Order: sequence, then C-alpha cells, then structure tokens
Amino acid sequence: MANMNADVSARSRPMTREEKKVIMASSAGTIFEWYDFYLYGSLAAIIGANFFTSFPEATRNVFALLAFAAGFIVRPFGALVFGAMGDLIGRK
Repeated sequence: MANMNADVSARSRPMTREEKKVIMASSAGTIFEWYDFYLYGSLAAIIGANFFTSFPEATRNVFALLAFAAGFIVRPFGALVFGAMGDLIGRK
C-alpha cells in the first residue's frame, strides 16, 4: 500500500524545468523530421523529374520513392548512433 501512495505522489508533482525542456526539444526535432519527410513525399514526382531525367516517368517516380524509403530504413540506425551519443554526452 505504501508503494502505491509513492507512485501517486510522484505522478501528481509538477514537471521540472528540465523535463519541460526535454519535451520541447524532442517535440521540435520530431516536427522538423516529419515535415522533411512530408515535403519530400509531396515533391517526389518533381524530384524524380529533375534528378532522373534519362529514365521513363514511371521509373523516375519509383527511384524518387526508393530514395524516400531509404530515409525510413536508415532512421533506426541514426537513432542508435545519436541516441547513444546523446546518452554519453548529453546526460550528466
């Protein structure tokens, strides 16, 4: 019963300034990241037309979307590297 009271009191305390800072920074990073994916996905046909000019239209679009997919495939590796770096450098 005492452990339950400790959990309730820990949940009801206000957030510290540091916790708010972490939430804002991670939210801003996520917003910028997904906005980047949104822009690329929206402009994939235009990007394909500009970068893969020697191919037929369908192939250009597939290549542009494959480049888009590469961003999603590489994301977990970046999270591992930069997450570990953040743990080592950022958290004291």
